[in-house]
Amino acid sequence: MFEKGHDLAAAFVRKQIGRRELIQRAGQLGLGVAATSFLVAQAMGQAMAADFDWKKYSGTKLKLLLNKHPYVDAMVADLENFKMLTGMDVSYDVFPEDVYFDKVTAALSSGSSEYDAFMTGAYMTWTYGPAGWIEDLNAYIKDPAKTNPNYDWEDVLPGLRASTAWNGVPGGELGSADAKQWCIPWGYELNNLSYNQKIFDKVGVEPPKNLEDMVGVAAKLTKDAGGPYGVGVRGSRSWASIHPGFLSGYSNYGQRDFTVTDGKLKAAMNTAESKAYHKLWVQMIQESGPKNWSTYTWYQVGTDLGAGASAMIFDADILGYFMNGGDNKEKGNIHYAPFAANPAATAPTPNVWIWSLAMSSFSAQKDAAWYFMQWASSVEHDLFGARKMDFVNPVRASVWKDEEFRGRIDKSYPGYLNQHDASAPGAKIYFTAQPLFFDLTTQWAETLQKMVAKEVPIDEGLDQLAASVDKQLEDAGLGG
Repeated sequence: MFEKGHDLAAAFVRKQIGRRELIQRAGQLGLGVAATSFLVAQAMGQAMAADFDWKKYSGTKLKLLLNKHPYVDAMVADLENFKMLTGMDVSYDVFPEDVYFDKVTAALSSGSSEYDAFMTGAYMTWTYGPAGWIEDLNAYIKDPAKTNPNYDWEDVLPGLRASTAWNGVPGGELGSADAKQWCIPWGYELNNLSYNQKIFDKVGVEPPKNLEDMVGVAAKLTKDAGGPYGVGVRGSRSWASIHPGFLSGYSNYGQRDFTVTDGKLKAAMNTAESKAYHKLWVQMIQESGPKNWSTYTWYQVGTDLGAGASAMIFDADILGYFMNGGDNKEKGNIHYAPFAANPAATAPTPNVWIWSLAMSSFSAQKDAAWYFMQWASSVEHDLFGARKMDFVNPVRASVWKDEEFRGRIDKSYPGYLNQHDASAPGAKIYFTAQPLFFDLTTQWAETLQKMVAKEVPIDEGLDQLAASVDKQLEDAGLGG
């Protein structure tokens, strides 16, 4: 029975039969879902090993530094397949996000060789790369002796590949021909609408089509929903309050954080168009946001949606995804929609956060670490995570076409596929790469807080912000 099951799973992996036939024939053999899934995973591993020496570093021990996240849960659940495939052992330390990046910085700045690879955001590599703490992965991706011929780097969504590559020149275009690939995209999030269909039906409103519409819809929801406020967005004094919904809408209006002329950066937050955008954003929060908005992070925005305290959020699509499951009160009521803030825009242009994998320059076993990184970002692992775990959003175009994955999402997350498919072509990092990113973007968030609190007029606040940013750029030799 199991021999025939092996043959059946191998045929499925070779795409000679579809999933429906696989399940039907496995049932005829007396194989349950768990046994069939195991055989498919095993067949995938055997297929991966066919054209590449995965056992080259058998016996090597790798150690990873990881952030607590569903992507890590998916990796851990599949890790035995990597160990069987390579003969390597893998250990890891996992920390919650509120301390995770401090752990990474401490390990890298000290030159520690304890960790071979780690999770990172692309923004962080703008510090790590020029400091010499992480490896340029182009040397591995382009070396056929080190990379599985079926790895298919081009299958990774192009906006994500470009967004994780930078030449190290302040203001340099992400993904330029001379860019270094500082990390490998692993899973990502783009920013759109997640909303409570039950509350929308009660009030009798449709998902907003643009930012002006969102201001009005959110106000009506706040007034008529009987308790929930209209819209949740982040507001804490942190760069992380600027990069999700705020910058996604800002970029949709064609606005930039900086202009770059002859290699010099100049603040662009105080254009007339930027001021008009800020006025709408501030009005929306004042009229329809949570009372303690200035404390809101990812966690508060998501928790309120899942608890029914807010009617919608303009934030990470995967945040809305997680709030539609688990033991959340509003599980089953959350729907999703693409969002282009600018009425004149033809499609959304969401800024992205990309959880990525980077290699420590201090690792004593870089080639072996690369084996892990390419496995963890492979089509095979992406498929496992997308089909069996909460590995959203996968970074590979082929996985987004997978019928099993799409069927699972479409069944339980209404509108999720549509919001992603409509937005993915325009999804990338819209910030200008430069070494003062965290300080200057946090100052932007602080200015936004002051405007919402009516401590400073919007036009005046943005002029003050731009002047301060330009002074800091000049002092650092980046402006002038």
